[in-house]
Amino acid sequence: MEHYYSEEPTSELKIKKISQNISGAKLEFYTSSGVFSKDKIDTGTLALAENMIIGKNSKVLDVGCGIGVLGIAAAKFFNANVVMTDINKRAVMLAKKNAELNNVKAEIYQGNLYEKIKDNDFDAVVSNPPNTAGKELCFRLIEESKNYLKQDGSLQIVARHNKGGKTLSKKMEEVFGNVKVIAKKSGYFVYMSVKD
Repeated sequence: MEHYYSEEPTSELKIKKISQNISGAKLEFYTSSGVFSKDKIDTGTLALAENMIIGKNSKVLDVGCGIGVLGIAAAKFFNANVVMTDINKRAVMLAKKNAELNNVKAEIYQGNLYEKIKDNDFDAVVSNPPNTAGKELCFRLIEESKNYLKQDGSLQIVARHNKGGKTLSKKMEEVFGNVKVIAKKSGYFVYMSVKD
């Protein structure tokens, strides 16, 4: 069984273009089989894309970026300096195409979690963590995010509150000493912790 967090998807590459309204703007994305939520932008990603708290011109890291929705939204709406990373080679290829399609600049890397990330001065780390990949991976995403954030930088993630979100928010509280819910949409909660 192949997952969207496989490094090398083996399903046939069938690229199609979808469009999505995010915060009142119409964005277009290339998507394909072998990537997360291939037919439409999923509700969780949308909830985070429309509610992330990002300062103008800040530096944002999108971990597990998939086809690049969060990073592209951050670049588009906040003029953020964006770095994106995903383990899935196909997702990375699509994220690069999508950055170009939406006319945004971003550094995009293929790697597991933070493996290719050199900078440690991000204002925000954003992620729709792959809950289906297991708690251990999601916990690592939360724990290690702290090493890449500057002081007062934030980790912002989205999850179904009753399907892992509670556990992840507890972990954020444990790692950062704080966590708050900044948005809710269709059972999805957007959680934020700030590094002090």
